[in-house]
Amino acid sequence: MEFTEGQVVVHPHHGPATVTGVTSRPFRGTPTAYLQLSVQRNNLTISVPVAGIHEAGLRPVFGPTELDELFAVLRAPTGEVEESWARRFKANSARINHGNLFTTASVVRDLTRRLEDRGLSRGEKDQLRHARAPLVVEVALSCDLTPEEAEARVEAAILADGR
Repeated sequence: MEFTEGQVVVHPHHGPATVTGVTSRPFRGTPTAYLQLSVQRNNLTISVPVAGIHEAGLRPVFGPTELDELFAVLRAPTGEVEESWARRFKANSARINHGNLFTTASVVRDLTRRLEDRGLSRGEKDQLRHARAPLVVEVALSCDLTPEEAEARVEAAILADGR
C-alpha cells in the first residue's frame, strides 16, 4: 500500500492522521524507514515503520464501497441483546476493542436503539459516545461532511430501519 505526503489515513488507535513524510533512522543498527503522521484531533506526531504498516492497522479513509457496507451495518436489524447491563457492557467493550469499524458500528447501532427505546446506564452512555466518535469521523472524512452532518447521517441510518 502506497501512502503520499498530505494523504489522510486512519490509524486504528489515534484516528485520522495526515501523512507528513517518510524518514529514516536506525533501529538496532539497521536504517529503518518510518511514515510520519500528524494526528488531526490532538496535534500528536507519530512514526510507523513502513514495513509494519499492515500490522499497525494503518489504512486509507473508506471509499464508496466500504461506506455502503458501513451504512448497511447501521441499518441492519439489532443483534441479540443481553439483558444484564454488566454483561452487555463487557461484550460491547470487547467488540469495540477489536478495532474493526464495522464491528464498532454494530455496537453503536445497538446502543443507540437501546437508548431510544429503554435508556442506557451511565457507563453505556459513555461507551456509546466513545464508540460513536471514530464512526462519525470516518463518515465525515469519506463524505466530506462536517462532524455534525456526519453525526446526523449516522443517527438517521440507525433509527430509520431495522428496529
